[in-house]
Amino acid sequence: MRNMILAIDIGNTNIVVGCIDKEKIYFTERISTIRTKTELEYAIDIKMVLDIHGIKPEKLEGAIISSVVPQITYVVKEAAEKILKKETLVIGPGVKNGLNILMDNPAQLGSDLVVNAVAGIAEYPVPLLILDLGTANTVSVIDKNKNYIGGMIYPGIGVSLDSLTARASQLGGIGIEAPENIIGKNTVECMKSGIIYSSAAAIDGIIDRLQDELEGEATVIATGGLAKKIVPHCKREIILDDDLLLKGLAVIYRKNRKVQKSREEKR
Repeated sequence: MRNMILAIDIGNTNIVVGCIDKEKIYFTERISTIRTKTELEYAIDIKMVLDIHGIKPEKLEGAIISSVVPQITYVVKEAAEKILKKETLVIGPGVKNGLNILMDNPAQLGSDLVVNAVAGIAEYPVPLLILDLGTANTVSVIDKNKNYIGGMIYPGIGVSLDSLTARASQLGGIGIEAPENIIGKNTVECMKSGIIYSSAAAIDGIIDRLQDELEGEATVIATGGLAKKIVPHCKREIILDDDLLLKGLAVIYRKNRKVQKSREEKR
């Protein structure tokens, strides 16, 4: 457990909490993203997760956070520091990530996309297509020179399903899992089939079109809370990596610690 860090990914629906070192990921857990929670409430959540897995805060070298929910980023940062008694790194301006972003406004690229790309480049052959399937679905495109050249954003299956049930009064809430057969025999089966297989078909089509634009095959990786439910139904070859973002956080943490140590040695 040497050099273990606490990695936190704040998403719109869930916050992923995990502990990772250079060798492995020790655990990942999800807690709900609740914008009204206080610093103390999040500190209790984080402490409970660590306690469940038998990890003492003093054994952790530090912590790093990626967030797409700016309203609670500082609250969770303060919560982590309350538990660890150490400064917590937050992905954003001033944090070294080593990613060359060829976008109109690189500063606008979401921290989760940056972290996924850093992890993908560190672990898989380029070019890369990285699909993050959650509240919103994102696709990141990394070219053969390891540049982040752009991507796509479109509604996640949860958003699509909520919209469908909200606008059709006879359709109740359903779970997101594939039915036994593609051809549904009742309303619930038809909705499940439609939402799962339309998402899978969309992913297959997106991969085909992006590879046409890249003019060659790319490594395709899927991550995010809903990837496990969709990827098995895709026809294209896709690597499922649930821990991609945590791996990226670890890479960026080590990179910044190295820079910090170098500065301290020069003083």
